[in-house]
Amino acid sequence: MIYPFQSRCFPGIPGVFVRFGSYPTMALEPIDPETTVELYLEDRETELSKRSLYGHKSRLGHFLRWCDQQEMTNMNDLSGRDLHRFRLWRRSDGDLKPISEKTQMDTLRVFIRWAATIDAVPADLHAKVVSPSLSDESESKDVMIDSQVAERILDYLSSYEYASIRHVCFTLMWRALLRRGAVRALDVSDYDPEEMSLRVRHRPDTNTPIKNQQRGERFIALSDEVCAVLDDWLADVRPDVQDKHGRQPLLATSEGRPHESTVQNYIYSVTTPCLITDDCPHDRVINECDAANVRTGASKCPSSHSPHAIRRGAITHWLSSDIPEPVITARANVSSEVLKKHYDERSEREKMEQRRKYITQA
Repeated sequence: MIYPFQSRCFPGIPGVFVRFGSYPTMALEPIDPETTVELYLEDRETELSKRSLYGHKSRLGHFLRWCDQQEMTNMNDLSGRDLHRFRLWRRSDGDLKPISEKTQMDTLRVFIRWAATIDAVPADLHAKVVSPSLSDESESKDVMIDSQVAERILDYLSSYEYASIRHVCFTLMWRALLRRGAVRALDVSDYDPEEMSLRVRHRPDTNTPIKNQQRGERFIALSDEVCAVLDDWLADVRPDVQDKHGRQPLLATSEGRPHESTVQNYIYSVTTPCLITDDCPHDRVINECDAANVRTGASKCPSSHSPHAIRRGAITHWLSSDIPEPVITARANVSSEVLKKHYDERSEREKMEQRRKYITQA
C-alpha cells in the first residue's frame, strides 16, 4: 500500500515523476561529477571574475578527487551522508584552516544547489552541506600592518629607493587603498597629473580585471606626495614598454605589465622587518636568510605582510584618523558591512574615544 506522503521512484522510465509529500518532481538524470563541474563552471563564467571562477574550480577540484577515490561516477547517488564524509575527508588535511574549510563547503553548497537545477541531485540536497560556523574573530583575519611601520617603510623607500617600482607599488596600496589587482591594472593614461587623480577600470578583455568588475571602477584623488612619486617614476624610472595588448602599464617592468604574484612579492619584500631595522626579530643571520636576500622568498619571513594586510592596515588607519566612513568605502571600493566585518581593527574603546570628540558637554 502506498500512503499519500510516501515516495515512489520508477528508474529508467523517461518522464516519470517521483512524489515527495504531495508535490511531484522530475526523476534524476545520470551524470558524472566531472561533467557536472564543467557545466557549472561554464554556466558561472559570465557572472564571476576570472579569479573567482578559478577559486571555484580549485575548491571543487577537491570534491572531484574525493569522488574519484570513492569511485562515485553518478551525481544521482550523492547523499547527505556522502557530503558529511567529504567534509571529514577534507578536514583530515592537517593544514586546512577553519576559514578554508568554510569557504570550500560554502562553494560546494552553491554547486550542489546548482546541480539540482539540471536534475543531477535532489532539490533539497544542498541543505545537507554543513559549513562550519566561525566566530567573527575567526572569520576576519586580524593580520595587518601597523601604521607606524608602514610610514617607516615609506621613509625607507623615499630615502633609498625613491620612485622605484617597489616605492610606487607600496605607496599606491597604502595611500590610495588599492588592491594589488587594481595597482596592476592601471595604465599610464589612467593617471591625470593635472587633476591629481587615478582612474581605476575593469578591462578583462585585455587581462586586467579588477575586484567587483564594473562596480569597482572609480576615480581616486591623490595627494601631492603620491603625485610627486608618480611623476618622478614616469619621468625617470619607468621603462618605456607596452604589454602584449599594446597598453602602457603604469606599474611596469622591462618585460611589460607585472604578474599579480610579482606585485605580491614587492609587498612581501618591503615588509620584512630587517629592511628598515637591519635586525631580525627571529634570530636569523640576515646575510644567510633567503627571505631577506631573495625577493621572491620574502613571503617566507614570519613577519612579512601580504598586500591584503597592507590594505587592512591602511583602512584601519583611515578610520582611526576620523576620515568619514563613506569616503573610505568609496575610495577602497568596499561595502560598509564588509568594512566593519573584515577591515576595521579598532577596539571598542578606541571607537568610543573617537565618538567623544563629537559630543559637546552640556
